[in-house]
Formats: sequence, structure tokens, C-alpha cells
Amino acid sequence: MLAVTDIAGLVRGASTGAGLGNEFLSHIRATDAIFHMVRAFEDTNISHVEESVDPIRDMEIIEGELRAKDLESMVNYCDKEKKQVERGIGGKEKKFEYDVFTKVKELLESGGDVRSVRWSAKETPIINTKQFLTAKPMIYLVNLKRLSYIKKRSNWLPKIMAYVKAKGLGEPVLPISADYETLLVDAELAGPEELAKVVAEHDNVASILPRVIKLGYKTLQMQSFFTCGPDEVRQWSIRNGFTAPEAAGTIHGDFQKHFICAETYSFKDWNKAGATFDAVAAVRAQGKVKTEGKKYVMKDGDICFFKHNANK
Repeated sequence: MLAVTDIAGLVRGASTGAGLGNEFLSHIRATDAIFHMVRAFEDTNISHVEESVDPIRDMEIIEGELRAKDLESMVNYCDKEKKQVERGIGGKEKKFEYDVFTKVKELLESGGDVRSVRWSAKETPIINTKQFLTAKPMIYLVNLKRLSYIKKRSNWLPKIMAYVKAKGLGEPVLPISADYETLLVDAELAGPEELAKVVAEHDNVASILPRVIKLGYKTLQMQSFFTCGPDEVRQWSIRNGFTAPEAAGTIHGDFQKHFICAETYSFKDWNKAGATFDAVAAVRAQGKVKTEGKKYVMKDGDICFFKHNANK
């Protein structure tokens, strides 16, 4: 599954411990990617640590703090390892590692981010050992006032998109309204009729959260498959490119070890057939249930029944 952790915003000087900077940075280091929520609205009832609203400035502060923390670790590494490398301690492998991290240090000093460089197949495993903050893929969520989001009007949004585009990394920018999403959640808790009423009152604008989740999956190169029966339906998250046995292994290791085959059909076909447990028979009757072996590469939205001899 896609687990999202809410981490408080960084303040200027976080990389040197300002506020709870070091604690928050350690939380970010534990993630695989970053949803960067950017405030792009004025509200006198909601204070701002910089005492004014300027999302471009805020983005530069946060990204600068991430870069500064990465640079600090590289300066410490290079200072510590330089003499040993010069003496030949550790051999060619240590020298190569040192050279890679020296390149990272120079990149960070020039204002670049680790994710902005296409590293070689030999360099990448070395870089991954450090869990660089600036290596993490980023998705920008621009938080707008409810009315601005509904009417699709924002003076800041074009500026933010231009700022992100100038980086040349193709990272997505998605407008969102936390205020509106909260309203939708409260309405949904009251029931489907109340939710439909609220959506209708707001130009039929639905929740953006499904799209946010899909972007998260895409960024992490993940996909979903399902298992279902009369009593339970489960969604499972796997990496793109997983084979059927590897997918079975996410349910139980013995399923992968003793894998025989997988009966699969697509979520789309099941949905067209009525989206019920009984719809499986209709999908099967249409010849759309396939039996796949160990080399089958899973597709996003596959519904699977795994056969194995783990009991033996």
C-alpha cells in the first residue's frame, strides 16, 4: 500500500537544527518520495512562519535545507576519508566510492540535487547507501483556497509551475485544496447522498485524492493487484515488473517458493461484468481468465488466484 506520513514543514535553518529541523529531516530521510505541499493562499487566521505568503520562496527554503543537509554529510565524509584514499587504503573500490561522493559534493555545492543527474549503473548503488534527501522524487501539491480551487483561479499556480518546469526534471505539479478535501471527507461520513449534494454545490468537482494516490504509485514505480473471494477482497502493492511468483510472495513467502500458476483477469473486465463476486463466472465464460506461469509479468489491476503446493 501507499503509506503517507505527514511531516511538519521545515523552517529556515532546519539543516543546522533550527526548530525541530533535524527530527523532521530524519523523518523525510525514511521516505521513498516526497509530496511537497505548498501553501498558495492568504488567510489572516492562519499564520506563516515567514510572516507572508510566497510559495516560491518557501519552496526554495525547503529545497535549500534538504540540499544543505546532504552537503553536510558529504563534507563530513570527504574530510574523513580523504587521507585513507590517498594512502590507498581500501583499494580501487574505496577510491571509486570516494570519487562518486566527491562528485555528489560538488553537485550540491553548485546548487544541484542528487536526483537531477543520471548516475551510472555502478554509481547508483553507492549513492543509494546514503539515502540522500535530494535524491527522492518529488510531487508538488499546491494548496489553494476552496473557491480558487473550484474556479481554477490562482495567481501563484502559473508561477509555481514555471519554477518547477525550469528545473527540467518533469516533476508533477497538482493543485489541491485541503479545505475542500476536508469538506468532502465530512460529507462522505454523513452518507453518499450528502457527499453528492456537496459535490453538486461545488460545480461537480470531485476529490483530487485518487489522482494524488495514482501519482504516488507512478512516482514510486508501483502498481496494484487484487485477490478476492466471497468473504474478502484485498489490494496488494508491488513494484512494476514483478512476476506472478514475486506477487504471490507479497501475500506469503511460501506462495512464491511453492508457486504453481496464477489465474488472472483484469479489474476492467470484472468491472464490466458487474463488479460482484458472481461476475467472476461471467468473466470466465468470456474466456478472459488466463492461466499464467512463473514468467508472467504482473499488470496493474490484475485480479489473481494463486495456486501453490505450500501445504506439501
